Amino acid sequence: MGEPAPARYAHYALGVLVLVYVFNFVDRQILSILNDEIKRDLHLRDAQMGFLYGTAFAVFYALFGIPLGRLADVWVRRSLVAASLAAWSAMTALSGLASSFAELASARIGVGIGEAGASPAAFALLSDYYPPARRATALSLYSSGIYIGAGLGLMIGGQIVHRWDAAFPAGSAPFALRGWQVAFFAVGLPGLLLALWVRSLREPARGAMDGAPAVPAAPPRPFAEFARELGAVIPPFGVFRLARMGVRVGGNLAALGAIALCSSALARATGDTAQWSALGLGVYAAITWAQSLELRDPAAADVILRTPALRWTAVGVALLAFTGYGVGYWTTPFFLRVHRVPIERAGFVLGGMAAAAGWLGIALGGILGDAWRRRDRRGRLFVAMVAAALPFPVLPVMLGTANTSLALALNFPLAAAGSMWIGVGAATIQDLVPPRMRGTATAAYLLVITFIGLAMGPYSMGRLSDVLGDVRPALGLGLVANAVALGCLWRASQHLEAAEKALCARAPAALETSH
Repeated sequence: MGEPAPARYAHYALGVLVLVYVFNFVDRQILSILNDEIKRDLHLRDAQMGFLYGTAFAVFYALFGIPLGRLADVWVRRSLVAASLAAWSAMTALSGLASSFAELASARIGVGIGEAGASPAAFALLSDYYPPARRATALSLYSSGIYIGAGLGLMIGGQIVHRWDAAFPAGSAPFALRGWQVAFFAVGLPGLLLALWVRSLREPARGAMDGAPAVPAAPPRPFAEFARELGAVIPPFGVFRLARMGVRVGGNLAALGAIALCSSALARATGDTAQWSALGLGVYAAITWAQSLELRDPAAADVILRTPALRWTAVGVALLAFTGYGVGYWTTPFFLRVHRVPIERAGFVLGGMAAAAGWLGIALGGILGDAWRRRDRRGRLFVAMVAAALPFPVLPVMLGTANTSLALALNFPLAAAGSMWIGVGAATIQDLVPPRMRGTATAAYLLVITFIGLAMGPYSMGRLSDVLGDVRPALGLGLVANAVALGCLWRASQHLEAAEKALCARAPAALETSH
């Protein structure tokens, strides 16, 4: 465990982790192709479906990502990825047994908790398998699993629903199962076998690829460390812990009161109590965790919370995620409803397009980001800005045309542009923190992306679709988010050089020792 991983084995491990991420997004994205089937059978609204895909998953994914990110910093990362995969696969299969909104929401919460442990550990693993000069490419290729999995989810879901419901019409299916329920079983159960394969990977040395291996202060009881971090996040334990640490909790309780008032007002205005209660819970927990991090590991808090380049990058990328998750989810219902594309054809065409275009965009983004960075430190952020600008001439035409073939064709460059920023954003965050903080920094980064992008994107577009009775203007919200993202990423680029120099200048002892 003390030597850097050989290149050949690193590529093998990358391939296995890409497959994990494929399963991650098959299980996540299949809800899009099943949207109208579930909506009909469970008598739901678009806003509720957006909640199931986004907020129910996102809040718990984000909250558990923080303690699981900490566990990735102090435990065997391959074991964490394997356990997470087994957990979310089981909960995906259980989604097929849901017969109500509450039951399906509970299963989606379970999927979110399970998936929370994979990316922090995988990002940290890959950062120790590959040197900095190739890190964005490796992380981009890993992240390509998003689009391969999303595409396969659409393909598999569309085919299963079409074939199952054709074979068993009018309630004649075994156990009265609907096609969408069988689809959840089909994509969830194989992940349990993949988890065994993941457990066999070698664990690389932390920090070896950066030239100065970190000396991790790994506690003898890593799960006790995880439990402490979990207690710092999950209300009301977080505020109790702050009080025991001697912190005056008046500010924390004031934040809780303000969040409760805002959540209550939004719930009354929209009628979506679950959405705003869950999101409010998540925001309050994130504030409490940040206060706790300040006391437990001030060096990590200083780097993660007070680096302007990191903050602006996280917000800019999160706004691109708002568009990516929202448009990515509602594009399939758009073609099913507006263009009347049959579900099996929609799954095949849109699934293949999502896989090919998404993989192309994310790989191209990583390669261009690494190449551009060699000429300019800000190169990776410039690639993200290009990705933010490209949808402006494409999305309005796709939504406005009555020509189905043209709309489908335009979806390809839109999907490619929507994935270009993922690898470069992740690599930028990894470059701005020292090795021992990468799991925690990744969890915090994903928290911002998840709350702004996943919790708000699909729900906001679904809510607007309910209000207007048309999904097309709802998809147009993505352009507003991209415009703001451009400004944030530009601000990040102005702070990047100073942030990298400041990281090198910080005291190594403070950076490599947790408290």
